[in-house]
Amino acid sequence: MSEDIKIQYNEDDRAQRLLNVFDELPGQINVSTVNSTNHIVAWHAHKIQTDYWTCVKGAFKVGLAYPINDSEGNTEGYRVVWKYLSDRQPISIKIPPGVYHGYKALTPGSIMLYYLTEKYDPNDEFRASPGDFGESWSTENK
Repeated sequence: MSEDIKIQYNEDDRAQRLLNVFDELPGQINVSTVNSTNHIVAWHAHKIQTDYWTCVKGAFKVGLAYPINDSEGNTEGYRVVWKYLSDRQPISIKIPPGVYHGYKALTPGSIMLYYLTEKYDPNDEFRASPGDFGESWSTENK
């Protein structure tokens, strides 16, 4: 017999999110719908969790801040790499632990599907604010 499982829903001024879509699977599958191109959802990183992101509708500018370590393994800064996710050129990206990440929708109504290797745990997350790595979230006019 089939069983309906309630999906968690969260909404704020940046996005609407369906969380833990398939609760009984290991990890967590989430969906975010972002209606504004003015909000930046960044930065955070994880100690354990790996994220996998793909765009199923619209487009996103994704920031990845990789740690730069000295010869003794101490973090001395971060290198920001930009990726673009789009439904017109579908790719998925893997974000390993220790890499700060965030996104900004480039078109209203953009939808991100993401898989987390762990169930959400606030103790596994550490945050930074937009601009902390000297980055610019603006997009070029071409």
